[in-house]
Amino acid sequence: MNKQDLLIEIGLEEVPAHYVTDAMNQFTEKVTKWLEDKKLSYGTVKSYSTPRRLAVLVKDVAVKQPDIEEEAKGPARKIALDENGNWSKAAIGFTKGQGASVDDIYFKEINGIEYVHVQKFTKGQETKLLLEDISQIITGLTFPKNMRWGSQEMRYIRPIKWIVALFGKDVIPFEIAGVTTNSYSYGHRFLGNKVEIVAPSLYEATLLEQFVLVDPVKRKEAISNQLSELENEQTWVIPVDEELLEEVNNLVEYPTALFGKFETEYLSLPDEVLVTTMKEHQRYFPVRNQQGELQPFFVTVRNGDHNHLENVARGNEKVLRARLSDANFFYKEDQKLKIEDAVQKLDKIVFHEELGTLGEKVKRVVELSGLLADKLLVSNEEKQDIKRAASICKFDLVTHMVYEFPELQGKIGEKYARLSGEKESISVAINEHYMPRHAEDAAPESTVGAVVALADKLDTIVGFFAIGKIPTGSQDPYALRRQASGIVQILLTKKWKLELPELFQIALDLYGDKAIEAAAQELLSFFRLRLKYLLAEDHIRYDLVDAVLESSVLEVTSLVERAKVLELRSRQEEFKETIEALARVMNIAKKGTDQNIDEQLFDSEYEKSLYDSFVHASNAINSLKAEGKEEEIYNVLAGLKVVINDYFDHTMVMSEDENIKTNRLAQMVKLAQLIESFAKMNVILVK
Repeated sequence: MNKQDLLIEIGLEEVPAHYVTDAMNQFTEKVTKWLEDKKLSYGTVKSYSTPRRLAVLVKDVAVKQPDIEEEAKGPARKIALDENGNWSKAAIGFTKGQGASVDDIYFKEINGIEYVHVQKFTKGQETKLLLEDISQIITGLTFPKNMRWGSQEMRYIRPIKWIVALFGKDVIPFEIAGVTTNSYSYGHRFLGNKVEIVAPSLYEATLLEQFVLVDPVKRKEAISNQLSELENEQTWVIPVDEELLEEVNNLVEYPTALFGKFETEYLSLPDEVLVTTMKEHQRYFPVRNQQGELQPFFVTVRNGDHNHLENVARGNEKVLRARLSDANFFYKEDQKLKIEDAVQKLDKIVFHEELGTLGEKVKRVVELSGLLADKLLVSNEEKQDIKRAASICKFDLVTHMVYEFPELQGKIGEKYARLSGEKESISVAINEHYMPRHAEDAAPESTVGAVVALADKLDTIVGFFAIGKIPTGSQDPYALRRQASGIVQILLTKKWKLELPELFQIALDLYGDKAIEAAAQELLSFFRLRLKYLLAEDHIRYDLVDAVLESSVLEVTSLVERAKVLELRSRQEEFKETIEALARVMNIAKKGTDQNIDEQLFDSEYEKSLYDSFVHASNAINSLKAEGKEEEIYNVLAGLKVVINDYFDHTMVMSEDENIKTNRLAQMVKLAQLIESFAKMNVILVK
């Protein structure tokens, strides 16, 4: 038999649910890469995981590396032989390195030069002799957080309890953290037993007998099917949040869905409170009727079988009842708090020791929101709503409900504002100003909410940059990258034409002495990087991305559209000639200075023609910019190609007459500025 199955299982104490899937995938990738590096052929690869184990099963792994015979090329003949025709040290060293001798040398001609060659033979090793390296794969896994246990120096996600390592029916011998490999795994913590894995192919079936559904895909499918059965039996709708389903899947080894109930009086609480209590705190699935209304039931997934489900349901009901009772108390207590009193309490809560209190932050957001509203020319009514929304946007942070359920900030603020009689637009904006909360979240829909959200995020980023708290590497304790992505998303969604340098300066001015001049440049670099990631996700060529990011107009909506235009045009034949003409102008413009052009110094029709074309293009582009027609702007610039080429064919820019040369360079500078407002064309790679 020249093939065997390979099984590696790492048994652990319970791993946090949100780390399990990534750890499983990482383990599988490392094992398959190791097999490929060792040139071992293999068949299908199957990944397994539960809260207590990570495993990889590789089918049909070759029992031996292939023997490799290849031709190795060495030094040229003139180096391999000395003046007396003897082998040089270079030739002798080369052959030794290939496991051969000078007697094995032969010459082959390559491009007119003869080189030393030998036939190199590498005998393949037996796989079982190589497999001890698997221990390095296990110890090489990385996790967001690690721990030490007992007297062990090793740090790992959780203590290692057992290791199954089988190649065929043979145990692969190695030891990690005092745990020696063998063929014994462990079933469900309460329902299963220690069990021997007789063969890798029997791994999944053997553990199922011990109440462990080790395949995460099948386990998730089982949970989904059980939820569907409950829906049909009870005529419910159980909204399945994929993130919650994934987490629940990684909390259990043998899933059994069941439902419980709670008192109908708690349905008077806002839906967000009920859902958050069930999902975020208890990992329960809420239940709705066919009309979408929450019902006094919940669904949970037990890590076990169907025995004594009624006891499990009662225990979960008791826990949820206590949670909901607290929430109900907090909700009623919060109704006694007036919004204005809550806002005043913000003055006593520190936002950051160098940036003041939350109350001071809110005052900056109010001022910044007003400045943005003026820039965006919103209506007077919207200005008033923006001012009010900004002034109370953080009031719910001092409520009992947000203290107990931080996930509800903004959402509960919207509810409370509405109950207090605030306008609908203002109430909605309190929730929206936190949006987008994460990468998959939407930007605020309303103008009021979007302006306050933009001001809040801008103030946070600019404030931390002003005091030198800039993200480095993977360190971003204040989540400034997420805030920056939110700003970009808002600007793109609302199509607001606000240039980044101007935005930063408006916000920096609010910090007075704290705002150092370097912060503005740091902010630009930071946002350029955010935009680079965004455009890379749209599969836009890196050089085209660099061209728009280095342009003189850093307005997000326009910038993204310009990148897309360049990506589209780069696939056309005339793109190369167009970019070469525009880049030529930009390159020679580096030698000139920005000054007025004197038409009296033109001494050829080509200078006049280029100038007239420049004036016409400038007027057209200024008009098109206001309408956001980036593709048409590119067309205008591309239309200059012929007149630019004619100019250079008939005009010596570096004239011996100093005045004419200066004037011609000034014309190049003006034209380059126009081109650079679209993109820095001379960084684009053309073949």
